[in-house]
Formats: sequence, structure tokens, C-alpha cells
Amino acid sequence: MRSSWRFSALFGVLALFGGAAHAKDAVTVQLDWVVRGNHAPFFVAKEKGYFADQGIDVTAIRKGTGSTDALRLVANGNADFGFSDLPTLMVGRSQGVANSALLAVNQKTPLAIISLKKNFDLKDAKQLKDANIGVHPSGSTYIFLKAALAKNGLSLADIKQSTVSPPYENLLLLNRVNVVPGYIDAEVPELEHKAGGPGSLSILHGADLGIQSYGSGVFTSDKNIAQRADLVQRFVAAYSKAFADVILNPEAAADTLIKNNPEYKGKKEMLVAQLRADLDFTFFSDQTKTHGIGWIDPALWRSSATLFKEQGALSPSFDDTQGFDTRFLEKAQPLKR
Repeated sequence: MRSSWRFSALFGVLALFGGAAHAKDAVTVQLDWVVRGNHAPFFVAKEKGYFADQGIDVTAIRKGTGSTDALRLVANGNADFGFSDLPTLMVGRSQGVANSALLAVNQKTPLAIISLKKNFDLKDAKQLKDANIGVHPSGSTYIFLKAALAKNGLSLADIKQSTVSPPYENLLLLNRVNVVPGYIDAEVPELEHKAGGPGSLSILHGADLGIQSYGSGVFTSDKNIAQRADLVQRFVAAYSKAFADVILNPEAAADTLIKNNPEYKGKKEMLVAQLRADLDFTFFSDQTKTHGIGWIDPALWRSSATLFKEQGALSPSFDDTQGFDTRFLEKAQPLKR
């Protein structure tokens, strides 16, 4: 009887330690906004078991209220990883919000100045003088707008600002503002659909306005990098594998988004259009051909910081050698394209 008890006790201890050895790291992901096409890698990695294969249990992928809040929540430890506009990460870092970018999903900014062509046919930056611009006075669109104006010899004093709350792009449809800053891989596909289809919008891309910088990307806190580097490495490995899947099959990625976010049922075409915009304009660069998707080039990081400093969007105190860490992506050996 005693022997049987000892065997049971030993078995229980072994089971306890065996279970502990296989316990997955529970993490949360904080998005910058409502779910969009370029958020798909998080959902694909979870759906296909890539996170699980890396010993990670993603317990929540939370919708957000802007890059600024996402950055703050991760830096404060209220989420483990996040997705945000990288120039906004720079601004936050200069204000003591200590995060670092792990991947630059958008190699070129997806931000643009957008108008409804029939109401305000926007063809060059000179037309922004005295224009009525819908402004959300914080976060990525505000930082972009200030830089775009300054790069073209203008300032906020040269425009009429209409303070708006998201979804502020709807004000274009109501003709209450002339233009808004927005994302070609987010607002544009849905807005274009509502406005009358292809050709109904006038769009000045960031590159048209002289803005050469990264767009959005994946980040974590400096504390996580210092204290949980192994977890960061495994997360990046799973994410970069899913990112490649999204690039190779955007339609399947849209299906995964809809499966995990039922509110998008019937909106697959819009989600695919968002991803197509990134595939056409933002996901790839010379650096991704050499180093792989998501790569962060120190030279472009520095020149982006210089641009935003010159335009007054970023504090002169920002250290442009900090705020990104490519060690994890390099080890993950991402798809080169």
C-alpha cells in the first residue's frame, strides 16, 4: 500500500514538473487602432500555431485608440508587445516612454493627405494653404501632418484646422473639411468605396510630400528586451513567419482576420484592399530584398528622426541611435523580398 502511495506521489510530482516545463508564456498584444489588414500577422501566427510552436500563448490581441496609447500601455507593462506608428514611437521615446521597434512592417509611410476629388481636387502641396484640414491633435496623423506641412514651406498657421474625432475621414464625405491625413492601408479603401470607387479620391502620398520614413511596426518595451530577450526572440520568429504567409496569400489572411473578428463579416474585399495597398506601396524596399521583410535600416531611422526634428515634430533631444533593435529579426531569418 505504501509502495503504491509512493508511486502515485512520484507520478504526481513528475506530472507537475512536466507540465511546468511545457507551460507557455502568456502574452498580450496591443494594437494601435481597430483591426486592419496590416494587423493580420498577429492573428495568422495565433491561428496557425506559430506562437504556440514558440511556447507562447497570446491571450489577447487588443484593439486600440491610437499609437500614443499603445506605446504607453506596453511601456507600462499593461501589454507585452504592440503595433504602432514608428515616428510616434520616436516621439514617445523622447518623452520617456521607453519602447523599441522590432520590425518595420511599413518600409515607407502609409500616411497620406486625402481629399474627395469632386469637392477638392488635390494635386500638389501648395493647395494645402488655407485649406480646411480635419485634424486629430495627437498621435501619428498629427505628427505626419506637421512634418508634411513644414516640408512644403507651410505650418499649422497656414491652414484652417477643424478638430475632429475618428472616424474623421467621414467628414470628407459630408464636405465639412477639404482634406484629412490618413492611411492608404486603412481609411482609403473603405472611404474610396463610400465615395464612388476607384478614382474618387485625390491622394498625396508621404513620398509625394517629401516624407521618407518608416510607417508602422511591431515593438516591445526596453524592459522586456533587457529581462525577457528569449521571449522577444520567439515572438519575433513566430510573427515574421506569419508575416511571410500574409504576403504570399493576402486573401487567406483576410479570412483569418474575419474569423477572429466577426464584425468584419462581409468586408473581405476591404481587408484585401488594405493589404494590397501595403503590398503595392509599403511592405518592400531594397533593404527587405537584402535583409528580409520588416528590416530596420539604421541610416533610414536616423534620417527619419532628422526630418521630424527639423520639422518640429520630434524633440531635438531624441537619440537617433536608439529606439530599434534588429538582433531578433536577423536571427529569425525573415523572408527576403
